[in-house]
Amino acid sequence: MPVLHTPALTSGRRPLTALLTAALLLGAAVGAVTTATATAATAAHADEPGWTAEPAAGGAGPARPYFYLSGPAGTVLEDRLALTNSSDRERTVTLRGADAYNTADGALAVRPAEPPAAEGPSGTARGAGSWISFGTATTVRIPPRTRAVVPFTVTLPPASPPGDHPAAVIAAEGGREAGVRVHLRVAGPTLAALTVEDVSVRGEGARAVVAYTLVNRGNVALVPELALSAEGLFGEVPGRTARALPVELLPGQRVSLTEPWPGAPVLDAVDLTLTVTAPGAAPATAGTSAWFVPWGIAARTGAGLLGLGGVALAALLLVRKRRTRGGGPADEEPVPGGKRAPEHELTGASR
Repeated sequence: MPVLHTPALTSGRRPLTALLTAALLLGAAVGAVTTATATAATAAHADEPGWTAEPAAGGAGPARPYFYLSGPAGTVLEDRLALTNSSDRERTVTLRGADAYNTADGALAVRPAEPPAAEGPSGTARGAGSWISFGTATTVRIPPRTRAVVPFTVTLPPASPPGDHPAAVIAAEGGREAGVRVHLRVAGPTLAALTVEDVSVRGEGARAVVAYTLVNRGNVALVPELALSAEGLFGEVPGRTARALPVELLPGQRVSLTEPWPGAPVLDAVDLTLTVTAPGAAPATAGTSAWFVPWGIAARTGAGLLGLGGVALAALLLVRKRRTRGGGPADEEPVPGGKRAPEHELTGASR
């Protein structure tokens, strides 16, 4: 597969750059400043990646941030990748296709380099990354200050299901990788569907957050919106209005997210409802119940009540002890010694 090389920089800009550089050097009066500037320039040059990868521009059109390809199953799609070497040395870049997926927290990532995936029972490859081919141009040598345009193909298997198949083109050199997303869609019926699951509440008050799981059960990528409503024992509790989530949920992916809830109560029992929507998909709802108790205040109050109960019990025991030492009930009056009632002797004889 041919690789087209074009100069990355125009020669007309070099005289102007040289004049500006000379003017700056003449204006530098202190040698220390000149040395510091040269050192900073060297460090900045060392930090530069030296090369970039991006979709090749189509004619006079604007630059593309990613590839977008679509077609029916069984067809071959084509596009071109532009590799620009802005450094002063030759670069050797290795190219491959990769599957794209969501990490557990919703970020986009690509699979590491692996042997070609085995085909499933239906004859379709397990990931769209294996559909991408650079032919014989998997390794490209790019001269200094040069741009290389590398064609590639995407072969859609005959039995590939309709919908989105996330992938990426990966360029690697010297331990560094650069990826360009490939939005790939196989023609056919599409389904936008998602669910929200595993809702729970963590923390309390302004520090409360709602944890939940989103699942894309359709065959197209979704950008969901989330709204939160709550009802407590004392009436409605402030929730959160619908807002777009900073995540693109790919087909078949499951992500675990958290949503800040600054309006959570401090003391209440709340029924919480999450509503998630996405273009073309039916709203998905899920809820949970949560008790909000200020345990710090409750612990201090309980300790105070316990201490008060201990004082009352000690006082009661002291009063009982004093009564016991008195020798008898307090309401029994003593009988004088000279007026004791006569004792009667009971016998069986009658008088």
